[in-house]
Amino acid sequence: MPPSRSIPPGRRRSLAALVVVAALASTSAACSSAGSTPSTGSTPTVETYLSIGDSYAQGYQPASDGESPPYTDGYAYLLPDLATAKGYDLELVNFGCGGATVTSLVDTDGCKVPARAPGGPVYDDESQLDAAIDYLHDHEGEVRLITVSIGGNDVTKCARGVADPVACVADAIGTIDQKLQTALADLREAAGPDTTIVGLTYPDVILGAYLDEGTRSLAELSVTAFEKLINPMLRRNYEAIGGIFVDVTDGTDGYVPLDRTTTLDPYGEIPVAVAEVCRLTWFCERKDIHPRSVGYERIAELIVAALPAR
Repeated sequence: MPPSRSIPPGRRRSLAALVVVAALASTSAACSSAGSTPSTGSTPTVETYLSIGDSYAQGYQPASDGESPPYTDGYAYLLPDLATAKGYDLELVNFGCGGATVTSLVDTDGCKVPARAPGGPVYDDESQLDAAIDYLHDHEGEVRLITVSIGGNDVTKCARGVADPVACVADAIGTIDQKLQTALADLREAAGPDTTIVGLTYPDVILGAYLDEGTRSLAELSVTAFEKLINPMLRRNYEAIGGIFVDVTDGTDGYVPLDRTTTLDPYGEIPVAVAEVCRLTWFCERKDIHPRSVGYERIAELIVAALPAR
């Protein structure tokens, strides 16, 4: 065994200092590494939700007893809170415009103040679609969810005393189909593949016409129009861009056979499907096609149920 060698005192102090420095460097690196790793329990990043479309997207309700229910009872305003149950943390930007049709969505600049969604952006010099696409370009990667409600105003005109409502609906569907294909393709391109796009249909409010024997046949025709014509066309267009289609007609009992009845004040015994329209919308009471607050809540719940969990 070689003889042991002693380390001079000065050298011992230098080696000790090096050990301390190395230990401190190691500790600092470990802390830095730990700080850069996200915690498994971290709060989700707030992301944007865009609402696009007509008065349903806007949240419109008619005045009752001289006072309008708050438009913020609309589904777009309810959805962010409800979606937290599925892991979403969303902030709403509502481009919805009362009275919008598929044509105006694409071709008409601006949205007048009474038709604008509460707190919604101003887009006087461009169409609603272009304004939403510009927002997507300016906030790339920030938009997690888009909902689209459009086409109702194109179709409900066919229930207003036209000579041939079936031909009117067929013409309206052709226009919606043509314009919606292009609009949704542009929206998907701007949003990118990771943004969830949800397309909506409507409660079959025309079922409320069943209460009057003179318009009962129109109510019966409306069931066929939604189930066989309108909703299949909408579903095809939204699913073609990788979107989710939410059949609000089905979710509000619009397809329940009319021979199934229930009792609802003040109408007495009426079909279940008609009773649900009376309960969820203003049509039976005021001939207004818009949901009540409880109807908007139902739509928001249907959207959240269709969203993928995060």
